Amino acid sequence: MALKPRWRGFQLCARMPDFFLMLLFRGCLIGAVNLKSSNRTPVVQEFESVELSCIITDSQTNDPRIEWKKIQNAQTTYVFFDNKIQGDLAGRAEMLGKTSLKIWNVTRTDSALYRCEVVARNDRKEMDEIVIELTVQVKPLPPVCRVPKSVPVGKMATLYCQEKEGYPPPHYSWYRNDIPLPKDSRTIPRFQNSSFLLNSETGTLVFSAVHKDDSGQYYCIASNDAGSARCEEQEMEVYDLNIGGIIGGVLVVLTVLALITVGICCAYRRGYFNNKQNEESYKNPGKPDGVNYIRTDEEGDFRHKSSFVI
Repeated sequence: MALKPRWRGFQLCARMPDFFLMLLFRGCLIGAVNLKSSNRTPVVQEFESVELSCIITDSQTNDPRIEWKKIQNAQTTYVFFDNKIQGDLAGRAEMLGKTSLKIWNVTRTDSALYRCEVVARNDRKEMDEIVIELTVQVKPLPPVCRVPKSVPVGKMATLYCQEKEGYPPPHYSWYRNDIPLPKDSRTIPRFQNSSFLLNSETGTLVFSAVHKDDSGQYYCIASNDAGSARCEEQEMEVYDLNIGGIIGGVLVVLTVLALITVGICCAYRRGYFNNKQNEESYKNPGKPDGVNYIRTDEEGDFRHKSSFVI
């Protein structure tokens, strides 16, 4: 007696290893909506277009309900709802096929998590969702650089480079006379006469003690995966301290102060300051006892107010 097709299939499944049975079981789960994506972490540069892939692999519902949501800064907003593009993507996004989403002219504010949700009412498992992380890269702008114009030999000097618009955050490199500088001057023989450290994360170039060879034209480049930008060249001059001139200047100042002191002492000894005090005493003579004087309108004209008392 020939076996019925159902029994033949049962016997065939009974002879299969467990792994193949599991695959067969999953393939026979009719009525369960399932989603997949060709790229769950798309990366795109600013002002380009991008596709957020959401594909229905299994479903028995001919017209499922599709929604897209944007998750950013702990807030969830609709992107596609009620068969319409919503929010800030209105006018620069469209649906591809049934479920995928395409965005034109992406900006840095579009970097976020996007959730594709599908509800199939006629399926045993009615709902499935998939989350896609979109990263929008932004090219750096020309960085702001600060270079000291002149530094004496042996002193410390710090050069700064900063850029705030690029995403991901840029890395920094410094150049002197169009020659790239290493992170540590001790690692390359041609820079061993210098003593500097370059922090590529913060953009600072620190000289612990500058040398004459450190003079030159400096500029910085900020770069990330989206591109790079540089600041204008700035000159740093390293000059020698004139020790002899400094000592000579100090001696001149001390000599002048000494001469002024000696002059003042001689003036006191010769009575210049005492004569001035005598002149003041002469202009204001003391009044004898018992006599009162009244000053008239003309200076020096006095008359008795009362006679002597005998």
